[in-house]
Amino acid sequence: MYNSTLPPFNLTQRWAENSSANSSTCDKNDGFKYPLYSTVFSIVFVVGLITNVVAIYIFTCSLKLRNETTTYMMNLVVSDLLFVFTLPLRVFYFINQNWPFGGMLCKVSVSLFYTNMYGSILFLTCISVDRFLAIVYPFRSRALRTKRNAKIVCVAVWVLVLSGSLPTGFMLQTTSPHYNKTNAMFCFENFSSKQWKSHLSKMVIFIETVGFVIPLLLNVFCSIMVLQTLRQPHTISRGGKLNKTKILRMIIVHLFIFCFCFIPYNVNLVFYALVRTKTLKGCFVESVVRTIYPIALCIAVSNCCFDPIIYYFTSETIQNSIKRKSQVNRSYEVKFSEALQSETTTNLQSSLRNLKAKVFPNESSV
Repeated sequence: MYNSTLPPFNLTQRWAENSSANSSTCDKNDGFKYPLYSTVFSIVFVVGLITNVVAIYIFTCSLKLRNETTTYMMNLVVSDLLFVFTLPLRVFYFINQNWPFGGMLCKVSVSLFYTNMYGSILFLTCISVDRFLAIVYPFRSRALRTKRNAKIVCVAVWVLVLSGSLPTGFMLQTTSPHYNKTNAMFCFENFSSKQWKSHLSKMVIFIETVGFVIPLLLNVFCSIMVLQTLRQPHTISRGGKLNKTKILRMIIVHLFIFCFCFIPYNVNLVFYALVRTKTLKGCFVESVVRTIYPIALCIAVSNCCFDPIIYYFTSETIQNSIKRKSQVNRSYEVKFSEALQSETTTNLQSSLRNLKAKVFPNESSV
């Protein structure tokens, strides 16, 4: 799970050696994770905060269209920002290797990590499925692709994600000075081996299946189906000709970000759980898993910075749809104005003829 293995090496070496929960004959080689985490999380905080605040401004002020796609993207922004706001606390902890903010805030921070991770995966999947329905089944999906249904799906995603993230986060206990024989308090990294065997291994199976494997298969399937549809020469949209190049670019970026951010962490998480439950044994395997884990975690956290790229491409497609609809509306307005003007002129000429006939009734006989 979230770096849930060992207390800081340079502060608690004696405690780790005396603790039966963390005893091991293998040398730990993941001390590099603390400067790595503090550096990467600082960058993600700055970039993620700026880009997601800009995304909120665009969605609420600049992007006039409100549809099911923007509903999913707004929920994804909220998921990213909730996690981004906790990053300064994590940076402080990994620099000082001490958690002075209390046990409750530690649990909430851990829960928000899983909320962001699997919330992002599921909301990105919702966007992919929505695009699949819009392009492959544009007419039959009209009744299904509504803002009301999108809101229902978002509520279901939040319930599902929180039902997995909150229990995981609140199982974590901050280590007190009484046990570690130092003045440091630890967070994010003291799940015991007993917790892994009894609870966390089952939780990993659940979140990997529901939160990663199924969404990954859906994203790949939807992308393939959309690409096959775009290859057909008769592909059209309701608003006019599809810009296949832009849609193709949007799908490639979406799939690349999804795979780049989430596959390394979730694949390594399976092996990490096997190591922590002693299913996989051997110092070499443990060393490889512990080395890869911090790197994969930093890549996963960077999804907060990459999500706005998906917003850009998706919003660009929405804006093009708005332009096509606006052009159609303007053409109808011009035709209506011309017809109204013609009708008004005809009515005016008829009225003048009637008035003239009444004023000069004998004019025609002169």
